[in-house]
Amino acid sequence: MCTCSYDPCPRKGLCCECLQYHLKKRQLPGCCFPPAAEATYDRSFEHFARLVQEKKV
Repeated sequence: MCTCSYDPCPRKGLCCECLQYHLKKRQLPGCCFPPAAEATYDRSFEHFARLVQEKKV
């Protein structure tokens, strides 16, 4: 039940591979974000922190 909206992703539905890929890039996978934020494809730690501060996560 992968919620990532990036359809051509070769890691879609492969959580361990997805986490490994994104953490190496200082990002979180799309499933950590609410739908509107995930659709921006900004998966950075900083974006996630802003969403937490705004109480959107």
